[in-house]
Amino acid sequence: MRRLLLFVLSLTAAPGQVLLRQSGFCGCDGDWTPWSHREDTLPRTFVDTKVSLGDAGSLAVSGASKVAAYGGWQRQVAGVKGGEWVRFKASYKADNVAAENWQVVARLDWRDAKDKRAGEPDYVPWARRAGDWNELSLEAQAPAGADAVTIELLLANAPQGTVWWDNISLERIAEPAPRKVTVATVNLRPRNSSGREESVAKFIETIAKSVPVNADVILLPEGISVVGTTKSYAEVSETIPGPTTEALGKVAKARKAYVAAGIYEKEGATIYNTAVLIDRNGELVGKYRKVYLPREEVEKGLTPGSHFPVFQTDFGRVGLMICYDVFFSEPARYLANQGADMVLMPIWGGDENLAKARAIENGVFLIASGYDHPTYVMDPLGERLSQATEQGTAAVATIDLEKRYKAKWLGEMRTRRIKELRVDVKAPMPGLLP
Repeated sequence: MRRLLLFVLSLTAAPGQVLLRQSGFCGCDGDWTPWSHREDTLPRTFVDTKVSLGDAGSLAVSGASKVAAYGGWQRQVAGVKGGEWVRFKASYKADNVAAENWQVVARLDWRDAKDKRAGEPDYVPWARRAGDWNELSLEAQAPAGADAVTIELLLANAPQGTVWWDNISLERIAEPAPRKVTVATVNLRPRNSSGREESVAKFIETIAKSVPVNADVILLPEGISVVGTTKSYAEVSETIPGPTTEALGKVAKARKAYVAAGIYEKEGATIYNTAVLIDRNGELVGKYRKVYLPREEVEKGLTPGSHFPVFQTDFGRVGLMICYDVFFSEPARYLANQGADMVLMPIWGGDENLAKARAIENGVFLIASGYDHPTYVMDPLGERLSQATEQGTAAVATIDLEKRYKAKWLGEMRTRRIKELRVDVKAPMPGLLP
């Protein structure tokens, strides 16, 4: 038997109260209604009784062979007041949709007492695969003046596509606790080192002198094993794990902090410019091989990497970039697309304006440790929260990864950008003239 759990409304509800929970649809209750900006862009909306996750029926949206089709299902939930926090969840399954990130849209459109838009809508950017279905979840704060929220479950410009929605819920929650992380990034350029070991030792000495004991993350620059020496990349290259990761691991374990740094990795006959991340126990979390190599490094025998990993830590997701990566938009974008809260960037020298742009366009904290590039902690709006201008010092800042950074007219771009990013448009081959 189909079971339909109707939403509960309350103007004085406490956190944890369910506002809406529904699995199973028959199209007979009228709470969910079709929606589009214009009648002629309305996709086909229907209840599919053969597709569901739980109780029979799901909310389906089909492009109906219309290139301009944009819309789907909506339902308004009253009594959500400005300042309150809610958690929205839904599951969807899509077929013949080229770019789910922007063509499958779930968002919360906040409304005031006159049913006018109150603040910018909140998009649900993150999904996890769960078999044939995908699970969405978002925690959001109702903007000032909100009196209700309209849940929108849409399909955008996918003429041959279909999306099914099920397991939909909305509940009040307590304001999320801050995710505070103390980050320290070191400004040091060793001189006249005899070799790799001496240069690395100078960085470790600087950590002991300049980094506070409560630091959760410690960042060192690019190429700490070659800077200040007269050695070649090949001469200082090593395996990972190897001598340098072992030395940094001891620091990480003693300090109970994550440590990241750039070194040169040798794998067989191949040498990479690599950044490593070590956890609080001194164990290697992972490594990133620099994808964008300048010709100067290529001509000295280095080989580029081929992917942009993101690493899970006990405080959030961390991505790594190295130096020349900052001149290109893809590295930071690919890390942000995978949910990176913070990007650690060991760097020799690079364009400060482009570094600022990478933080702003992706809505991430950018932490830099450099030689000819400044050493700083930058927030998602491109503001430097701390900067180390003198040799042998560290820029230190405590940041809150739970804080939302909203642009005045556009809302929170970290999530909005992901939902509007066009990955389905094929880029022309660079350098090939039409």
